[in-house]
Amino acid sequence: MKAQSSATGETTIAVTGGRTADEAAAERGRAERNRAEQAGSGGARARRRGFGAAQAALGVVAFSLTFPATAWGLESFGPWSLVAVRCVLAGLIAGGCLLALRIAPPARRHWPGLAVVAAGVVAGFPLLTTLALRTSTTAHAAVVVGLLPLTTALLSALRTGARPSRGFWAAALAGAAAVVAFTVQQSGGALTGADVYLFGALLVCAAGYTEGGRLARVMPGWQVIGWALVLCLPLSVPAAAVALAHEPAHLTAHGVAGLLWVAVGSQFLGLVVWYRGMAAIGIPKASQLQLAQPLLTLVWSVLLLGEHLGPAAPLTAAAVLVCIAVTQRSRG
Repeated sequence: MKAQSSATGETTIAVTGGRTADEAAAERGRAERNRAEQAGSGGARARRRGFGAAQAALGVVAFSLTFPATAWGLESFGPWSLVAVRCVLAGLIAGGCLLALRIAPPARRHWPGLAVVAAGVVAGFPLLTTLALRTSTTAHAAVVVGLLPLTTALLSALRTGARPSRGFWAAALAGAAAVVAFTVQQSGGALTGADVYLFGALLVCAAGYTEGGRLARVMPGWQVIGWALVLCLPLSVPAAAVALAHEPAHLTAHGVAGLLWVAVGSQFLGLVVWYRGMAAIGIPKASQLQLAQPLLTLVWSVLLLGEHLGPAAPLTAAAVLVCIAVTQRSRG
């Protein structure tokens, strides 16, 4: 008599599509985990883009105060001394931060790009816009500089190979057309000397933004502007000494406040969050947020400087603001 043991008895195994039930369940579990991870990573990317857009927006707010602060600074300083002193102050702050945190110098391959940032946003743009503001109102200058987003997007496409959508370009061109129409209307159909300075400022600043945004992908944004400011110190220090000798300062509360803002707020802190934002959401989309800058500057020019605005300035700024929403919703 042969006893049959339950330990050695045959066990029925369910097979699903050539796999055991346990294997199928394990695969379903892996698929669910993958979907959860993908959803989590997508949410993290969305949060990162949102945070990047917020940082870029903070940069725009800081920049919108630059022209009114420059107008205040010109109450105490000449145009050359104001630009040179702001570069020195911002450079010393940046150099102190880099030294305190013991940040190693960038790799040699990054220095040409930092030189472009220095020439564009540290020296070129401040100098050209300051010269323009001697004869131009801040409201007029602000709306002309509304072309900066389109200029930056164009240079970014050439430099980095970015390819925004057609809707993006259509909205950007519409905003630029509104700015050009305003400029021509305000100048009586002809460009003024101040406009020449402002258009030159657009080109050098767009180049600096594009190169800085590219570098901010491989190094922290604050180090990009920090090293660019330090790079200018060997030139800005003697330039400040010479300029102050020929343009003696007559300090006032407005003049000192304007100098401190353009040096610390615009030249350093604003550019730190701006480059971080560009690295997070891309140069083209970040640049289009700057279409809001003319509208904000118009508000500051009324509140801080008491300037009177004709109907064309706010209408143009509002039209440009509409273009921002379109560019931010466009793919690319």
